[in-house]
Amino acid sequence: MKKVLLLICGVSLVLSCGSQKAETSTQTNTTAKITPVDVTKYGNTITSAQLKEDLYIFASDDFEGRGTGDPGQKKAVKFLKDRYISLEVPAALPNNEYFQNVPLEKLGVPEVSFTINNKTYSNIDDFVSIASVENGSLNASEIVFAGYGIEDEKYSSYNNLDVKGKIVLIKSGEPKDANGNYLITGTSNASKWSNFREAFVEKRDAAKEKGAVAVFVYYPEIYTMAVARFGKANSSISLKEKKESMFYMLINTELAKNIMPNIETEVDNQTIKMDVTLDYKNITTDINSENVAAIIKGTEKPDEIIVISAHLDHEGVKNGEIYNGADDDGSGSVALLEIAKAFKKAAKNGHGPKRSILFLHVTGEEKGLLGSRYYTDVDPIFPLANTVANLNIDMIGRVDPKHDEGDGNYLYLIGSDKLSTELHNISEEVNNKYTNIVFDYTYNEDDDPNRFYYRSDHYNFAKNNIPVIFYFNGTHDDYHRPSDTPDKIRYDLLENRTRLVFYTAWELANREQRIVADKASE
Repeated sequence: MKKVLLLICGVSLVLSCGSQKAETSTQTNTTAKITPVDVTKYGNTITSAQLKEDLYIFASDDFEGRGTGDPGQKKAVKFLKDRYISLEVPAALPNNEYFQNVPLEKLGVPEVSFTINNKTYSNIDDFVSIASVENGSLNASEIVFAGYGIEDEKYSSYNNLDVKGKIVLIKSGEPKDANGNYLITGTSNASKWSNFREAFVEKRDAAKEKGAVAVFVYYPEIYTMAVARFGKANSSISLKEKKESMFYMLINTELAKNIMPNIETEVDNQTIKMDVTLDYKNITTDINSENVAAIIKGTEKPDEIIVISAHLDHEGVKNGEIYNGADDDGSGSVALLEIAKAFKKAAKNGHGPKRSILFLHVTGEEKGLLGSRYYTDVDPIFPLANTVANLNIDMIGRVDPKHDEGDGNYLYLIGSDKLSTELHNISEEVNNKYTNIVFDYTYNEDDDPNRFYYRSDHYNFAKNNIPVIFYFNGTHDDYHRPSDTPDKIRYDLLENRTRLVFYTAWELANREQRIVADKASE
């Protein structure tokens, strides 16, 4: 019997050996006894009743919308810490600390004096600063147009172009060939240089590396959004980092065309003679926020980490109205607690996971994925090289309009196949065996105009070549509105979706070999 079971375990893809724990007799010349683990025993401890109880607290008015750095967010992190203590799930940081401090700053509207050829332009009306910049000034007699501002192995806007010490003007987008295909990808699918979240950083960094002292970006599609985010006092929050020495400004259409009338059609580099003066005074306020991190250590491979994440923050209070964020992302936050409870129950029964499970509640997602970026880019609690996968839960308690007519037994999965074929296959196998949810991959398409792959905390793991799955129920009429309240949650769906994540994490944690990121970039 032992030989048969070992053979099965050796050839099974995932499930036959991932849910077993061997108990081998110490006596010689006897047959080892292998007892399968009934993982549903632990999955069934995840209940709609407990999810509902927790969510009615977490998304209550007492938590004031859990705005990043606000008193309500402090109540939220205390609630999470207290729940982990009650579940006897240890803190992930040294000295039994559950809170990872995330230093942030609120960006006030900077004081900027800006003229071109003696004509004065106004902050917000004509331009908006989109970075925390050191106080300073500049005077220049020319602006260098660098087309799309791209520096890529397949295309460069900076060939034979010297921008050191100069003001650079760039525009949004990327080049296409005569057939309408993008030059960089060679297909009809755009590259990262068209995604404004990535392109903002990449184009800024390209100009900075080339020595530019200022970059003016013409990106009319998002100017109104940028004004809403950066144009109000204390409306924008960012990680507190070393301030940029390079000015980085988004300019409106009128200003862009005053500098270069044919900017919408022109792509060739050129130098534009004009006198520019700019004086800049930064206005910021330091604030602190926290990620909450708890862990169940692995029994055999404790240094290999499965990260299950959800963001704890929401929109706070606006114009006197509380944005409770029951679905976004109260649903994911309480799901993590129930998953932790299930793993802890298994561990108490002698079936702890082989690999460690990190339960990571991140702050500042609504402000730009700040808590997860701090974790991955600044201060990983555990080395990213040891991180096997990230399962990110962001909105799993509702039904979107596209699925209103059914029973709601669906879930959008995003990213499962982007970096690891194994992860995608495991996800499918687990679902077929345990939960039977209809997976909708609409938002996983590379040409998804919503770009959801880049819009939740999993992305900060994915950009570091860590395989991810983003679990998502889609948006609805209450998305980012005060009406996103706990009475509208489908707790039956929340229960089954939470169990799915638990079973997936169980398989990832207990399979013999770590999954391979076979599609990771170099």
